[in-house]
Amino acid sequence: EIDFAVEGENVYGTLKYESGVHRVQRVPATETQGRMHTSAATVAVLPEADKFEVNINEGDIKWDTFRSSGAGGQNVNKVESGVRLRYPWKNPNTGEVEEILIECTETRDQPKNKERALSRLYTYIYDHEHQKYIDDIASRRKTLVSTGDRSAKIRTYNFPQGRVTDHRIGFTTHDLQGFMNGDIQEMIDALTVAENAEKLKETEL
Repeated sequence: EIDFAVEGENVYGTLKYESGVHRVQRVPATETQGRMHTSAATVAVLPEADKFEVNINEGDIKWDTFRSSGAGGQNVNKVESGVRLRYPWKNPNTGEVEEILIECTETRDQPKNKERALSRLYTYIYDHEHQKYIDDIASRRKTLVSTGDRSAKIRTYNFPQGRVTDHRIGFTTHDLQGFMNGDIQEMIDALTVAENAEKLKETEL
């Protein structure tokens, strides 16, 4: 498995069409009978993930204060240092709005307890939403690489014939060497035209 990053203007829009199964047909130098060998490689092209951030509308947080109990002597009970927050959060896995409840009585200082409770809220939401974010990326990658089955091929590289065929649009070029050296713009242009035509059809339905 090889992972690498490509940078440049509109790089994802240019290379996204490479996602899928690529089939290679060739006669290896070690093949004494001249038989054709077929192999396949799966490719996944994904845009670089943005920095993940948690967005919380702190105006939606409901705060309560109360007198904490427990160790700490009389001062603990005289001041409402304990804090409780309630926050309506949309669970990304279920789509349902749930109420998160967090209490903090760790210190005798109400502002510090409030700060810690808020920090726990951010941590809780980050843990849950970030996992969903990671799962979505993994699912998308799995979809892009398909099963690796050659029958799901998007393109064939036939070395004996010097031919490259993209099966999605039926486009063929007989300049395999040039294609392998990076001269792929004609293919990408054809794929872009086909994609735009498909989008136009969908808008007309």
